[in-house]
Amino acid sequence: MQEAWLQLRCPDCDKHWEATPTDLPSPETAFSCDECGGERPLSELMKTKRDLELLRSFGQ
Repeated sequence: MQEAWLQLRCPDCDKHWEATPTDLPSPETAFSCDECGGERPLSELMKTKRDLELLRSFGQ
């Protein structure tokens, strides 16, 4: 099985990074950016709608 990578972007500082869905909490969980400390629901940090769909599919 191939591992999925999700693209994330902090809207506060524009930091971009990637993570695997298994390393992330549920989309509604508050998540802090390591770069600026901004805190938002993880769903707001997903770079694309497809990334959010994949994260949600892993949480089911």
